[in-house]
Amino acid sequence: MKRTVSIPVNLPHERFLPLMRFCADIFNQHVDWALKEQTYNKGKAHKALYADLRLQYPHVPSALVQTIRDNAMEAVKATKFKRHPKKKPTSGLRYDKRTMTLRGYQLTLSCIGKREKLILNVPEHFKEIFETWEFCAATLTYSKHSKQFWVRLVFEAETPQQVTQGKVLGIDRGLYHMVVTSDGQFFSSSQVRATQRRYLHNRKTLQQKGTPSAKRRLKAMSGREKRFMGDVNHCVTKKLANLPDVAVFVLEDLSGIRKNRRGKKMNKWLGSWSFYQQDLFLTYKAEALGKRVVFGDPRYTSQKCNVCKHIRKTNRTKSRFYCRNCGNRDHADWNAAKNHRDDYILSTTLIETVEQAAVNLPDASGLRL
Repeated sequence: MKRTVSIPVNLPHERFLPLMRFCADIFNQHVDWALKEQTYNKGKAHKALYADLRLQYPHVPSALVQTIRDNAMEAVKATKFKRHPKKKPTSGLRYDKRTMTLRGYQLTLSCIGKREKLILNVPEHFKEIFETWEFCAATLTYSKHSKQFWVRLVFEAETPQQVTQGKVLGIDRGLYHMVVTSDGQFFSSSQVRATQRRYLHNRKTLQQKGTPSAKRRLKAMSGREKRFMGDVNHCVTKKLANLPDVAVFVLEDLSGIRKNRRGKKMNKWLGSWSFYQQDLFLTYKAEALGKRVVFGDPRYTSQKCNVCKHIRKTNRTKSRFYCRNCGNRDHADWNAAKNHRDDYILSTTLIETVEQAAVNLPDASGLRL
């Protein structure tokens, strides 16, 4: 598993800002060539562009040119020629072991001219990772808002052995309740919604005013809501990951939920819903404890009764769930969380049954479950 240590650093702007601009141009030229030739082969890109780029940017170290080439080809491969990756003049610059060294707390970075040396001031909460994990890569970023350089050091350690004994916890997420677990824990989003509405109202008011002081206030407010949501998601996922006797967390797969049009108000709510960040935070926190996060199909889980498994659209009315078949009454989100848990347990049971049948009856075909 990997972790990133972010540390602010003081670097000469007159050397590194031109370097980042040159590297962005090199990246974009590689992407243009890859899209034109319909290939992301690094060897072909090197033969086609390296010599000309060395003449065009003689002050950029050759190792950085090769690193940028690899980064560009990987970006094109990830998008599968469907998008046009592009770097801005102050976009992050990836370093590797050819272009940087880390000895103790001393970091050296390739730049225009001589390498830049600096001593890192590592915060206390990062020192355990910094001193005991293996360093593998880094990224240099620049914040135009604060005019501050940041170095993001990537460290790697062996992934803990997975926990085999423990219960399965189903998790349902929504707009009114951030998280509802299958064992009855509710994490309300009322405070989050109130804070988001306050930020939205302040932005609209200041944008309508349009004065220089209003623009300065908007600049000072930028990023606060994002940091607030990140803190909330960190707190919630930390509590979930540290739950005792839990081995597997079952979440609903919400990818593509914003593609459907549901009206202006609902689209605004979904746009401010940071469910993907919750996925990432819970996944890496659970991984560090040897636990797993799996994703299940969310279809009909809010309409299906957890007791009799009857599915009907009218079973759910807002947060109330009343089964028209067996009369079961429950909170709708709690009922859905239990369905996520049961669906995952059923799917793993079916897989184990098929595998065991294949072992006991190797010549059997057309097994029916």
